[in-house]
Amino acid sequence: MPDAVRDPISWLSTKEAAERLGVTLRSLYRFIDEGGLPAYKFGRVIRLQEADVDAFIESSRIAPGSLEHLYPEVKGPTRVPANGNGSGAPHMPLAAEG
Repeated sequence: MPDAVRDPISWLSTKEAAERLGVTLRSLYRFIDEGGLPAYKFGRVIRLQEADVDAFIESSRIAPGSLEHLYPEVKGPTRVPANGNGSGAPHMPLAAEG
């Protein structure tokens, strides 16, 4: 009898894994080829362990504060009205103005 009883492996096809990740097959193959996501080839069929896909999802979580390079630092007012009157409404001249 083996030392530990193993749980059966839950396999995903490449299509199922791509759908679970919400990416294209091309992106999935890139993740596999770059070594970020383990995959197995059985003959001509590529399969992924469900646990590996879940671990890949968790490892891809974005840490707070790590995206600052994607948005510029705002200087001055955050919103300037296009008409300059501060209300955001279009400028309507009064009869006495014209």
